[in-house]
Parts: sequence; C-alpha cells; structure tokens
Amino acid sequence: MTFVIGRGEATDEALPKMRLGAYRALDGSHGADLYLDLDGPHSILVVGKRGYGKSYTLGVIAEGLSRTAGVAPTVIDPMGVFTSLASDSSSDSGHDSIAGTVMDDPAVIPDSLDPRSWCALLGLDPESGAGSLVWQAAQERSTLAGMATSVTERDAPARDERAAVNHLRLAESWGVFDENGIDAEMLSSGEITVLDVSGLDSAPMNAVCRGVGEALYRASVRDTIDRLPWLLVDEAHTFFDGVARSALETILTRGRAPGVSLVSATQRPSAVPDVGISQSDVLVSHRLTAGADLDALTRAQPTYLNGSLSDRMPTEPGNVVIIDDATETVHAAQVRDRETPHGGDSPSVSEMDVSDGSPFGSKTAMD
Repeated sequence: MTFVIGRGEATDEALPKMRLGAYRALDGSHGADLYLDLDGPHSILVVGKRGYGKSYTLGVIAEGLSRTAGVAPTVIDPMGVFTSLASDSSSDSGHDSIAGTVMDDPAVIPDSLDPRSWCALLGLDPESGAGSLVWQAAQERSTLAGMATSVTERDAPARDERAAVNHLRLAESWGVFDENGIDAEMLSSGEITVLDVSGLDSAPMNAVCRGVGEALYRASVRDTIDRLPWLLVDEAHTFFDGVARSALETILTRGRAPGVSLVSATQRPSAVPDVGISQSDVLVSHRLTAGADLDALTRAQPTYLNGSLSDRMPTEPGNVVIIDDATETVHAAQVRDRETPHGGDSPSVSEMDVSDGSPFGSKTAMD
C-alpha cells in the first residue's frame, strides 16, 4: 500500500500526489517510495542547516507541483537558485525542464499593503508626523504617486511633509510597486512562477512577498481563481521578520478553508514565529545542530513522537525526518534526486576556470 504524507495510506491512487523520496532503513539503504499529498491544502515547513538540502527539497516539491493539474505554484526566490526550474538550457545538463515563468523584476500593487504595513516597511512610527501622513495616504490612495499627492495636499508641517514624501520616493526607487503589478490571475495559469527577488534588499523583498501572499489569499477567499495556490518561500525567516509576516501567518492560520498552501524553507527555525511551526501539518527536517533551532522545534514537538527530535536528527545531506501531523506519524526518508537543475550549489576555488590551466589558479594575484 502506498503511503502519502498528509493523507496516509492511498486508498485512491488517482488523487494527486508526488514522489518525495524513499524510506531510509537503519542501514541507510532505500526502502519503498514515499509520497506527498497534493490533493488538499497544506502548511509545510522545511528546515535544515546550510548545505544539507533544504532548498533542494523545496525544489523537489516545486517540481511535483508543476506537473500536477489543478494547482498554481509560486516560488519566492530570495537567493536566485530556483530560476533553473524553468531553464530552457536544462537539456544540456541532462535534466528536464518544466513549464514555467521566471519574473526577474516582480512588482506588486501598492494597496496590497495596509497603512500599518506601509509605516513598518518605511521604518516610520505611525504616531510620528511623517508616519501619520503616510498612514492616511495609504488609506486614501492606491498608487505611490497618489499617496505622495495626498501627503502634499494636507496642511502638515513642512518637515513632516518632506520626510513622508522622501520615504515614499525611496519605496518608488525599489521598483517593486506598480498599479498593474502581480495579481492572482497572473499566478494561476497552472505553470510554476518563480519570483526572483535576489537583487532586492530585505524591505522590498518583503513587500513583494506580502503583496503576493495577500493576492493569493484574497482570490481564494473570493473564489476568483480555479486552481489551488501553493506559495513556496525560501529563506522564510527573512519574511517572517518583515512586513510579509502577517500575510504568511494569515495563510498558516486561515489558508486551509479557502485552499491556500504554504511551504516555508529556512535554516533558522528559531527565527520563525511559533505559529509558523505549530500550524505546519508537515515538518521536513534536514540536519540541525544549533541549540536555538533545535529548541524551537522541540517546543512544538508532538506527543506521538517517541523520544526527542534531536535523537532522530539526520546526519547526511538529503536525509530527512518527516513529522506528518495529519496522520500523526514520523518517517525517516531520503529525498529523491531533482529532475531539473539545482541552482543552489556553492562555488569552490578548485572548480574555477583560470587562464594558466592550473586547477587551483595562479599565485600571481597574491604575490
């Protein structure tokens, strides 16, 4: 009988699922295939220290979603490692490619952020003169130009007006706001969409994630898209620490009813709010060694887990322990190989192409 994470034993093999990997025996050998449910909405947290495969696993899940009818997967890519998912050059590497779109300069609709979020994004105290002006402008206008006009139309002290307008100009300079920006319809074609935000600082990166999360959730609540959206977020701690947090927490706590799924990957689970761990019905853990990170998972450790998660922690890249809260089961597994190129490998000096032909380069630069 096939076991499907998030569902249990597959009594109906026709329901959507993807092969996540294989069971890992005590001697390290591979056992039966292990699958992940894609039929219903899920909140999945993938954790692991650097170099042990968390982004790789996120890519595996993205591949499975991209080949499943009825879902609309979107990847927030803060490191620029997922653009290879839809790479046309993948055939040269012996890998397949998948149908998808990479947005190099994603922009969201300004009013996808509420007034409080605008103040937080710009580092303004809502009770300050400039913060109050931005708050009121965000309530009244839906574009950055309109917000700036709203500020100047008020009979406010010149100092506060200048500060508010300058902050709005800063937001405009990021290039991530557009009244015709990303909406849920753009993300619901059925192909995977990769939003490459790797060239952005934390604040504009958070703005994009917040706007996309809000758009997908609202469209699902209003039933204006005909596919179930999945939002995949790498380096999730970056977004839980910023203005994207409220959108992600909304999906975590209320996304199941309208059918929105969230897959978060992070090397720092200690930086993820408790709700990000407790509300995840599937936890995929690669190796962790930092005490704070282990403590964060331990606080949310389910009662049906015999022993401690630390005792079950994998030691090799690609190995995982999976806690499936839907079926209250725990699994030791090996994540399958990627079908598309993995863009997350780190470069090394020994692989550099140097002009003198030496595999380790020339000493000239150091002499």
